[in-house]
Amino acid sequence: MNLPLAVCEAADVSAVTQLILKERESRDLGRWDDMRDCYHPDAQVRVSWFRGSAADFIKGSVDMANRMVNRHRLAPIHVVLSGNRAVATLSAIVEIPTRLQEIDMMLLIYARFIYRAEKRDDHWRVFSFDAIYLRDELTPSIPGNSISINPRELQTFRPTYRLLSYVLKKHGYTIAADLPGEDRPETVQTLMRDVFAWAGIKPN
Repeated sequence: MNLPLAVCEAADVSAVTQLILKERESRDLGRWDDMRDCYHPDAQVRVSWFRGSAADFIKGSVDMANRMVNRHRLAPIHVVLSGNRAVATLSAIVEIPTRLQEIDMMLLIYARFIYRAEKRDDHWRVFSFDAIYLRDELTPSIPGNSISINPRELQTFRPTYRLLSYVLKKHGYTIAADLPGEDRPETVQTLMRDVFAWAGIKPN
């Protein structure tokens, strides 16, 4: 049965959207097999604390979940199709409860997530996952509490994700200094150019 092109494209957009939602929900809820099923075997991931294969990213996510809570708030997902390839972009807020100087704090990271998805054997899966960092903030979980951080402890970190770098360093992570971020527009342009070139379409 031959369906109209618009119907097929709508089905693909829905499939990619649900794929991204499943991947992030599986991460937040610790459904590791479901998360693993969202990625192609050769998929790559590049985020603040990790750069490498999706398989290793999931292993690292399991380890991170044992060290600290990490939750995601996702905005609506924009999908651009190109045959059996697609680019999905969305805004996100990552929530990380943490404890610093004996005070419960909440770290919020504002970012854009960039996914490349590819349909193989009639199944859409993630081919790559990148994050663009916009800004972050650290606030006390209970109003009235406060902490003081020496600015010199932050001066080596990028301004768009310096508090994230500070907190993750406390948990034993090393954060890359060359990630795409709003403070370095050229890094964002390079990422978006490469992602959309892979799909054979012009960047939005």
